[in-house]
Amino acid sequence: MSLSTPAEGTTSRLLPARPVPEDLDAHLAGFGPRPTVEPGAMIDALERSGLRGRGGADFPTGVKWRAVTEEAQHGGGAVVVANAAECEPASFKDRFLLTYRPHLVLDGLEHAAEALGARRVVIYTTRSHSDVEAALRAAIRERRRRDDSDRFVEVLVGPNRYVAGEETALIARVSGHLAKPKMVPPRPFQSGVDRLPTLVQNVETLAHAALIARFGASWFRSVGTERSPGTALLTVSGAVRTPGVLEAACDTTIAAIVDRAGGVDEAPAAVLLGGYFGRWVAADRIWNRTIDADSLRSVGGSLGTGVLVVVPATTCGITETDRVLTYLAGQSAGQCGPCHAGLPAIAETFHKVATGRARPAALELLTRWSNDVSGRGACRHPDGAVLFLTSAMEVFAADLRHHLKQGECRFSGRPSLLPIPAVEAGWW
Repeated sequence: MSLSTPAEGTTSRLLPARPVPEDLDAHLAGFGPRPTVEPGAMIDALERSGLRGRGGADFPTGVKWRAVTEEAQHGGGAVVVANAAECEPASFKDRFLLTYRPHLVLDGLEHAAEALGARRVVIYTTRSHSDVEAALRAAIRERRRRDDSDRFVEVLVGPNRYVAGEETALIARVSGHLAKPKMVPPRPFQSGVDRLPTLVQNVETLAHAALIARFGASWFRSVGTERSPGTALLTVSGAVRTPGVLEAACDTTIAAIVDRAGGVDEAPAAVLLGGYFGRWVAADRIWNRTIDADSLRSVGGSLGTGVLVVVPATTCGITETDRVLTYLAGQSAGQCGPCHAGLPAIAETFHKVATGRARPAALELLTRWSNDVSGRGACRHPDGAVLFLTSAMEVFAADLRHHLKQGECRFSGRPSLLPIPAVEAGWW
């Protein structure tokens, strides 16, 4: 993966012009000292900016901060957690941001702690991201030596499991328990870490908040669209000549983003948008769409974790879907029936379809089971897996029929396009 340079005529907001990690001196030279912003003014600015979470949920950031603040007023204080887990296998954007501009994220984290009157501040990452952990610890030491911060920021490491980065699973781990999702309500803003009101915020979102504190809501809204202002980090991979992480305004088209990634090296058939909890979309339906929420919603998609994988016609979408479904079924926390029994049954049946060992009735089973597990888990794991599956059955319908009637296609044996991490045992 590479760091994309800004497109001609544009200025990257979150990423440096050159792929060189910034220490505190470089950060201060580029941005100046972190400004002092009154708590109420900070939250007002976030609400006016229209910033929404960049971790996948797309929730209004200002609304989230205000909800935690109001709950914390009842006594006990609040907890702020920066989510740097990035458990989505196809995403690298948060790791790049923390490697190249850790102090921008730490600025945003401190603004959040001040705005919410936090009594505890944590950055949560996973064991597989040891480079990120090292960069964070080094940046925190720099700030302490320079007296740039009087807050104690913890770095906590959790397991490399897909659902361990889910909000309630993360809260459980920070509270000293296994990193498994919990039923809601209560929601984290009501009762999170150690039963205190808790803000869990993706690190990209915190970096945007740091820029809004410096330059204001109007500056943030000066690019993008009315309902999707600002920029977003994207991990672009697949059939592109220069896969990597880049930043784009939210009114940029998929085609323009792919061009910035060097263009396609094979004719595109489909795009995986949003990661393994995202959906497949036919390339001709999405190519000229912008990445703002309204445009993507019109084709049933969302930016999610900022993953954009271009799938060429020479890759078997059914085989790719099979590999990911098997992985997702193995990532279940095993706490709820839909995950414990439903996802393995769905994955096993789809594997038979992918390998040409299923009858046409398997499609009816997959459709019925998908409906049965949706909306019934402690977290969104079954829902995400089902969205991934059903969108594949729609976009790769012709390939699906081939696998059912004639067995594996000629592209089934190609190396996997989508990354499948090794499954880690344990939840601690």
